[in-house]
Amino acid sequence: MNPFIAIDGRKIGVDYSPYIIAELSANHNGKLQTAKDIIYQAKAAGADAVKLQTYTADTITLNSDSDEFRIRGGLWDGRTLYDLYQEAQMPWQWHAPLFEFARSLGITIFSSPFDNTAVDLLEDLGAPAYKIASFEAVDLPLIRYVASTGKPMIISTGMADAEEIYEAVNAAREGGCSELAILHCVSGYPAPAADYNLHTISDMRERFGLVTGLSDHTLDNTTAITSVALGSSIIEKHVTLDRNNGGPDDSFSLQPTELAALCRDTKTAWSALGGIDYGRKSSEIGNVQFRRSLYFVKALRAGSVITEDCIRSVRPGFGASPKMFDKILGCSVTRDVSINTPVILDELKFDQEKN
Repeated sequence: MNPFIAIDGRKIGVDYSPYIIAELSANHNGKLQTAKDIIYQAKAAGADAVKLQTYTADTITLNSDSDEFRIRGGLWDGRTLYDLYQEAQMPWQWHAPLFEFARSLGITIFSSPFDNTAVDLLEDLGAPAYKIASFEAVDLPLIRYVASTGKPMIISTGMADAEEIYEAVNAAREGGCSELAILHCVSGYPAPAADYNLHTISDMRERFGLVTGLSDHTLDNTTAITSVALGSSIIEKHVTLDRNNGGPDDSFSLQPTELAALCRDTKTAWSALGGIDYGRKSSEIGNVQFRRSLYFVKALRAGSVITEDCIRSVRPGFGASPKMFDKILGCSVTRDVSINTPVILDELKFDQEKN
């Protein structure tokens, strides 16, 4: 049986439709109501879960403006880590009302903790699962602490090499995690599709034997949908109300209509994969008659011998199979036949030596 995990009773694995996580991240832009609106839109779009990030500037970095704490290039060029995370953080006092709101809508909610105190907060709220962010995949003590909760875990692997992924997986197992998934990820914001090398997903599934998915930072849904064909069981995408809102993550996030398309199209892609089946499909049944078959193109008297100019392979398919063409040549008809009528094998007399 293929591996699976379950979050809030929803089974996740290649045997089940893709699990879609709407990453709220910093797109609340400092407003609790905006965070609630994103959760509402995620539910309306058909997402399975919404995910928060639980940290403060002080739990994720140091308040320093020295060069190594300053971002160079990309969306946040010139800003210090402390300044960025102070703007982006989800206030801890918002977590309880957001968990309550999501549950009232019937959508799963969980978070990425960035230190042990965040795990403790989320445990108090009854978080059903945990996500380890790509940048924290090398923080093995944090992974072990999260694993000690016994909850399902999802580890994002952006920037981690194969050895580091093994170390993260082993830390989760050592900590007590029995339900574990990993996400292929490119930690660029945004990331070009060409960087994703989606065949890695197939290799990860085989190499680690775990439920595998994709944390997608591209600007559209093509990469995510394609990943389903390679065994991606979880799709995580940043979501916003409006890509032009000016928040730290808005510019590379999906808007509600795009999230709805992602939920729909990944499920369509998964349904299309199906199994190995060479049989006739239900949608084909009515069209069998339009395949080619053999028809008489001349009127013949009973006893006449069939020559090459007497029959043709044409549509529709009510006559003998075209593969019988050569065997039918030289046969005689047992009754009068009209032009443009199907060749019926039971109405032919075959040359016994030839057949």
